[in-house]
Amino acid sequence: MQIRHTLNAAAATAAVATLGLAAAVPAQATEYSSALKIKGVQYDAPGTDSNKCSGGNTRNEYLTIKNYSKTVKVNLKGYVVKDATGNKFTFQNSHTLEPGDYVHLRGGKGTDSDAKNVVYRQNCNFIWNNDKDTIYFYKPSGARADVHSYTKKTNDKDGNGYITYHG
Repeated sequence: MQIRHTLNAAAATAAVATLGLAAAVPAQATEYSSALKIKGVQYDAPGTDSNKCSGGNTRNEYLTIKNYSKTVKVNLKGYVVKDATGNKFTFQNSHTLEPGDYVHLRGGKGTDSDAKNVVYRQNCNFIWNNDKDTIYFYKPSGARADVHSYTKKTNDKDGNGYITYHG
């Protein structure tokens, strides 16, 4: 009986594949082979948007990148973050994430700190749109590490400007 069940399941799988009935998976659901992933994004900084370097709130817009590996340390140097229109940030300096560790990539200017888990873009312009955008995250090799699209209406039900992707 067990063998027949296995054969029936195999035959069904082959039939689905032959007929092209496999469900289409949205690009967003693709899991890339990367220990580092986008944990979440504060795409809409609290308060009135002001990209002034002095007194603005771009540093309150941030992307959280987490090392989801249980054993591997990962250096962020060479990783790239981009938005849908091509604005990008490349991690120029070494910043090693221990297993389970995270970093906030913040707008504005400041001093990067391993102890405080923060890297600044050294740019006071906002990168993420407040209505919708796509976040691309690339390994130093150019391979995609993670990608997520969002719309305020669909993904931010509580309206706080923060969206979580990977827990």
